[in-house]
This record gives sequence, C-alpha cells and structure tokens, in this order.
Amino acid sequence: MGVLSNKISRDALKPGDHIYSWRNAYLYSHHGIYAGSGKVIHFTRGPGQEIGTGTLLDNVIFSSSASSDRSKCPCPVCGDQSNLSGVISSCLDCFLWDGDLYVFKYGVSPVFFLAKPRGGTCTLALSDSSEDVLLRASFLLENGFGVYNIFKNNCEDFAIYCKTGLLVVTDISVGRSGQATAFVAAVSAVVSSPLRFLTTSFSGLAAVGCGLYCVSRYVADIGVRRDVMKVPVERLIGCPELVMPEPTETETKTAKQD
Repeated sequence: MGVLSNKISRDALKPGDHIYSWRNAYLYSHHGIYAGSGKVIHFTRGPGQEIGTGTLLDNVIFSSSASSDRSKCPCPVCGDQSNLSGVISSCLDCFLWDGDLYVFKYGVSPVFFLAKPRGGTCTLALSDSSEDVLLRASFLLENGFGVYNIFKNNCEDFAIYCKTGLLVVTDISVGRSGQATAFVAAVSAVVSSPLRFLTTSFSGLAAVGCGLYCVSRYVADIGVRRDVMKVPVERLIGCPELVMPEPTETETKTAKQD
C-alpha cells in the first residue's frame, strides 16, 4: 500500500478503519467504516431513488448496497439488503460487491495528497481514536445520517464524519467528500476558469487545467478548509438534512476567546 494504491488485505483490517471499494469500472467508490468481526457500517441509498442532482448522474449511480442480481440470491449472513437505504450494517462481502478492498488514508502530507490524482482516497485531516469512530458509526446506525445526496451528504461524507467528527458549516459548498470535490474541481478546471484563455496550445491548456484541478482539490480537503466544525454525534438528532446546528454558548465563548 502506498502512493499508487491503497489496497489492503482483509487480515490487515482494524476496527474503525475507513474502507472503500470501486464500483462500475472505477466510476465511483463506495465507503464505510469497518466495525470488526467482518461487519461494515455504511451509508446507502435505496434502489430506484434519485440522488437529487438533476443530472445524468441520477441514472448512472446505482444502489451501493446491493445489485438486482444479488437480490435474487440473498446473502446467507445479511439476507436481502437490496431495498434498504440509509445507514446499514453489512458483511464485508456484501459491502465490497465483488470489488477489491481499499483503506482511506488520514493525516497524509500535502505532497502525498496531490500525488493521488483521484479524489476520495485520502485526506490531510487527522482521524480520531478507533473508539470514537466506532461510537459515531454505531450511533448513526441507530439514528441515521440524514438524506443521501451525492454532492453534500454521501457515503464518503458519512465515513469521514465518523473518523473526524467534522461537519461543513456552510450550506453553499459541497460536503467533505473527496469524490465530489474532485468532480467539481475537474469541471471547474476545464470549463470555468478564465486562465484557460492564457494559452492556446494543448500542453499549455493541460498544464493550466492540471494546476487548477490540484489547487481546487487541495483547498476543498476537509483537513484544510475553514468552513468545518467538530460536532458531537448526539447533536445530529433532529437534523434530517444535516444542517449545521447552532453553536452552544460554551462554543461561542471559546471561539471569541480564540
């Protein structure tokens, strides 16, 4: 495991690990928290439900919990999970969906982060203890994690919150997901930046686009961005869309002192 690949063997897994597996020919990845004893807690959407992007992605991204073929032959451990949505617990085989196993890296250096061209594999943010991670995951398994949205509240956002306790304060940007920010960064680098008019050569356009993509990914990482706040998992109750709750009086006083 290194810069080229985050692949990990099952024997190397530890409870509290943030794991993921690629879907649909590496089009996207599904994320979860390894709970130990061969179980994974992860955030899914039900089959046939729109993600709500209003784009073709609604038809491209399929259910992360199970395929229609699997529903015909339910898992002997998990049963038929093809119609489940929200935060669920599955065996490792059902989570992987015949894919390979990868571990999400925390506390990486900026150089390592930028060396990983694909988003959704690592972050500069530090992970909390495995006890805290499993506590959040177990709590959300019982109480839910709001409404699934590919850009603001997806499976990677769920796993990152379990690992860090961080939530995005603003509601005008994408969530914590490296996949979502990488997608937005790629589109911005190609379409939105006025810097693309500074050169007409293919190599120049490629250099400008690559630079903008890397900068956009970096500043949007959960370990760098400023619009985040540590939120106890108990305060998520009653926030179905995960709107940032108002800070407590103690938090307000602490912020003023800082």
